[in-house]
Amino acid sequence: MSRDALLRIWSTLGRNERASLLAYGELLSERAVFVGSSPAQPLSRPAEETIVTAVRRLTRSYPTLDRRRLMAEVAELMGAHVLGSRPLAEVIDELEGVYERHYRAQLSSDTI
Repeated sequence: MSRDALLRIWSTLGRNERASLLAYGELLSERAVFVGSSPAQPLSRPAEETIVTAVRRLTRSYPTLDRRRLMAEVAELMGAHVLGSRPLAEVIDELEGVYERHYRAQLSSDTI
């Protein structure tokens, strides 16, 4: 489909339909990060990052993971940092490990 055809379709849509089309496009874009069953390139960690932006980055890096399964571990790590018992960089390192571990477990269960 050409860009012009896509723009013609876009111009016929209402606000809600345009939002749906954009959401679908973002989903397809996130799925395109993967080649086969492994991430093509996990998103790199910026120099300045908060826990919330780290979770967003990791969610985009691993879109096939069920976020509900990660929620307890992520919330525990966030709480540890917010309460001051763990430094930010250490928590983000561990968050990356959590996502990687869940991803590897998903790969193992998909291949069995």
